[in-house]
Amino acid sequence: MFTDVDRRAMARALELAERGLETTHPNPRVGCVLAQGEEIVGEGWHERAGEPHAEVNALRAAGPKAVGATAYVTLEPCAHHGRTPPCVEALIAGRVARVVFAVEDPNPRVSGQGAEALRRAGMAVESGLLAREAAALNPGFLKRMRSGRPWVTVKLAMSLDGRTALASGASQWITGSAAREDVQHWRARSSAILTGIGTVLADDPRLDVRLPDPPFGRSRRQPLRVVLDARLRTPPSARMLATGGAVLIVGAANRGEDEVEHAARRARLVQRGAVIEEVSAPEPGATPGTEASRLSLPDVLDLLGRREINELWVEGGPALAGALLREALVDELIVYIAPKLLGPQARPLIEMSELRNLQDAPNFAIIESRQIGEDVRLRVRPQSLSRGSPVG
Repeated sequence: MFTDVDRRAMARALELAERGLETTHPNPRVGCVLAQGEEIVGEGWHERAGEPHAEVNALRAAGPKAVGATAYVTLEPCAHHGRTPPCVEALIAGRVARVVFAVEDPNPRVSGQGAEALRRAGMAVESGLLAREAAALNPGFLKRMRSGRPWVTVKLAMSLDGRTALASGASQWITGSAAREDVQHWRARSSAILTGIGTVLADDPRLDVRLPDPPFGRSRRQPLRVVLDARLRTPPSARMLATGGAVLIVGAANRGEDEVEHAARRARLVQRGAVIEEVSAPEPGATPGTEASRLSLPDVLDLLGRREINELWVEGGPALAGALLREALVDELIVYIAPKLLGPQARPLIEMSELRNLQDAPNFAIIESRQIGEDVRLRVRPQSLSRGSPVG
């Protein structure tokens, strides 16, 4: 049975973990508090991969006061050697008496093993305190460890009548400056930003993070930029290739086009610093589609999972958003709604097949609604989605 003291200490550990929101990739965000009764004697959080974990930082801060203390940790302490030694060894060496952690680490190298190692050392171990709040800090890490794929968030911006751009394609700016700055923070916490070749050719985006360095940590990490580009049509002069940070271009393995020209395009992009990976196109006749250059979106997510991408932020056009939704690959939509009307000739939010029955419409649960400047930001998660065809 957890006490009010336990809850306050874990809540503080969650506050500490949030300090690593933009810096810990590909590791989880973790905080730790060491307490003697109601007195906090040490605090720590994980700042960057390869550096000490939250438990080690808290133990260093506590010094000899760690002996007999309770450790409150937002994620099960690790029991394996990675870039750093196991945290369970540090807790045992620090002679902590009790460990309370919020959620079990689904990493197969850790899951349950950290808790068991602590129990074998004679410590009292409890779990589940503020588990939902702790999980909300690490949706991508938890999902990747369980499924091998990142948490997929699709960003959309629209008018009151659900339009994203004028018929001419003009869209700068539907939303206000506060909403655009808010997007920068979502980019910053993401492991990668994904877009399609259509957006690259139309808008030439940078897709980088343009914010000051975070208050905790040293310098800002730029997320990986990912372009779905089956035929490698990304121009070598693209702005994202001229700015800091890595760019991954995902092409098609079975293109059915001139290999010499494809190799030349590939060489030009590699020379500009891009990394090229390939995934399969859909099997012929497996799903409807008009372009042989389409990519398998599930394969793209598997590829990014292997690259340790936890949270994937998607900024693209209505075709890419619609394809991800049809494939039931979206975990969350973040929709910015501007108090404007663009009219029926303007471009739609999402491309999707015509519905014959209202009950076939995808349903979403609103998990947050907030005003951002003049606009409203909705966070919604799918309740049920139909499957469809991948694109690239």
